[in-house]
Amino acid sequence: MFKMDDKDHQIIRELQKQGRLSNQELAERVNLSPSPCLRRVRILEENGILGGYAALVDQDKVGLAITAFVRITLTQHNEETTREFERQILLIDEVMDCHVMAGGVDYLLRVLVADLASYEKFVRQRLHPIRSISSIDTGFSYGIIKQSKVFPRLK
Repeated sequence: MFKMDDKDHQIIRELQKQGRLSNQELAERVNLSPSPCLRRVRILEENGILGGYAALVDQDKVGLAITAFVRITLTQHNEETTREFERQILLIDEVMDCHVMAGGVDYLLRVLVADLASYEKFVRQRLHPIRSISSIDTGFSYGIIKQSKVFPRLK
């Protein structure tokens, strides 16, 4: 297993803040010369720590104004039921995140849709056909106070 040091963590934080940094800019920010910096980035990529680069898009500006947090409870808790549910969820574009939960619900989904009519259509056409779902409970976000893509520092 690859062991990261403080410099690797600095590189990751800077790339999480701004993934389009040139190697020169990144090297300056983490106080390395460009060659060792690039070598470290490549090692982080080869070890799967840096898995890719993505653009951050304003969901409202692209017409996805509604964020729903959907709590799902399954009918049964066995391997076949969970595997089938997870397989089907992976195919649904509106589901941005799916977390396996401990506690009162089995899964928490973060879903993006254009409006409430689109959410109703999503539930009726995408979730209701999944036979392993026992209950669906939804909460809607009406504002974001903090949304970070940068991991906390390790102590």
